[in-house]
Amino acid sequence: MRWAPRGGPRDVAPGEAAYLADVRRRQDRVRPAGAPREPHYPLGDRTISDYLRERARRAPNRAALSFYGASLSFADLDEQSDRLATWLDRAGVEPGDRVGVLLPNCPQFAIAFHAILKLGAVYVPLNPMFREHELGHELADAQVRVLVALDELALLVDAVRPRAGIERVLYTAAAEYLPDEPALPVPGGLRAPPAEESRRQWREALAGERLALRAVDLDALAALNYTGGTTGMPKGCEHSQRHMLYTSVTAAAVWRFGADFGGSESDAGVVFFPAFWIAGEDLALLIPVVTGTTCVLLNRWDPAAVLAAIERHRATLMVGTVDSYVELLECAERERRDASTLRVPLAASFVRKLDVEIRRAWQAYAGPASVLRECSYGMTETHTMDTSTAGFEDDDRDLRSRPVFCGLPMPGTDVKVVDFESRALLPLGDEGEIAIRSPSVLTGYWRAPAETAAALRDGWLYTGDMGMLDEDGCLHYLGRRKELIKVKGMSVFPAELETLIGMHPAVQGVAVVPREDADRGQVPRAFVELLDGSVCDEDELVRWARENVASYKVPEIAVVAALPRTATGKIVKGDLVARA
Repeated sequence: MRWAPRGGPRDVAPGEAAYLADVRRRQDRVRPAGAPREPHYPLGDRTISDYLRERARRAPNRAALSFYGASLSFADLDEQSDRLATWLDRAGVEPGDRVGVLLPNCPQFAIAFHAILKLGAVYVPLNPMFREHELGHELADAQVRVLVALDELALLVDAVRPRAGIERVLYTAAAEYLPDEPALPVPGGLRAPPAEESRRQWREALAGERLALRAVDLDALAALNYTGGTTGMPKGCEHSQRHMLYTSVTAAAVWRFGADFGGSESDAGVVFFPAFWIAGEDLALLIPVVTGTTCVLLNRWDPAAVLAAIERHRATLMVGTVDSYVELLECAERERRDASTLRVPLAASFVRKLDVEIRRAWQAYAGPASVLRECSYGMTETHTMDTSTAGFEDDDRDLRSRPVFCGLPMPGTDVKVVDFESRALLPLGDEGEIAIRSPSVLTGYWRAPAETAAALRDGWLYTGDMGMLDEDGCLHYLGRRKELIKVKGMSVFPAELETLIGMHPAVQGVAVVPREDADRGQVPRAFVELLDGSVCDEDELVRWARENVASYKVPEIAVVAALPRTATGKIVKGDLVARA
């Protein structure tokens, strides 16, 4: 059966029903052989906590997580999260209470995450690079009662704790689980031994008895994942364990990752994305437990450590930015490392866009079976894994299509494109607002009824993103609506120009934003970061653009030393708009 929103099937207008039926037929026509058409739940429609307990029962000694050579088995993860849940329970945490996690990538992050879910409490991930204002806002807005935090951030926590209303803080050190003789290169910040006080706190928190099994509602609020908007402060996206489960099983199915999904029991994924980010949550905390596979967790991005991890663990999956793969190809360490086991290398086009040249260079290194593909279209509101490009890499169709090609929706997800103002359905090929309906769409924005009503209607999330569905029902992402540039009434899509300029051999990254203009309304302005050692000026890049796009699309170009980026690698276009 096709999924219907919680609460029963909704009425669907005849026009929409016919539209969706036509789109699904087109998608089925091009769906790769063997690709799933419906979600598959190998252990049943159960909570993430139940999946962890079952994985611990079936394969207790299998590594759920490896951290620079230290291994945490499924049995270890289940037991230690049980014991931490007991500590949280004794600290007064009740079902529905918010518990913050202010940690970098480390095993304690996974332990805390699963402990919170087991209690039926609400997980609130927080960026450890936050400053006082940012951290104070999210803690206060989520009404966090208890916080698990990095010991190095104690002064910051103390500064915001009174106004945030935090009752208890449990500190731990990032190096707590680091082995005496690490098997991979260790970041400098991890080398210092943990402070005795934070080590004592963590070990005492795990010294109690295991939490007794509790029934938790699969549809109850389980996480507040904060996301920035076009205006105002970040909002908390309300997610349940059902959202988490659906995202995990569909991603694993299209990637064929894990024995239950067409892969292998020995499958392993290398994860360096921050776990506090929604994609990091999927990759490091959820998919390994749902699939029974190993997460090779790195504290941060380091090309030499990534290559060593791929070889040592014979990793089969990795998600990185396009820039990450380029850095791996340029890393001197690659000459003595084998990456041929990486059969699912996935890239996100944040700064540099994936192209045929980068794909070929990666295959030349890792082997012809390691085909670099765009990862997915998604956002925090949908738990970020909404589409798959698997099966469209023949003849590089995915990279030769209009950027950014996002492929087919995950099984159980529907996508439509509508007019931004009226929300009327648009014909295939027309450009408009992307709307998504799936079992992982947020329940609402935390304490923000007006924003919830504006974004959610009749089970659909109206994303604010511009896109189009092609004749096969495949999604193409064209950018945020606010990024659309109107030059004398004609539409210019930043993603298209970014892809084009990014093809220049001297370009490391590019971001295109609008500049207001009295004569033309707006003009595109491209900020370009060059590769180290490259010699290229604005005039040459303008000539390059003139040779490849219509004259009204040719941007003004400014070469910059570095593009402003967030901690997760996204370009901060707001800063560039101000500069433009």
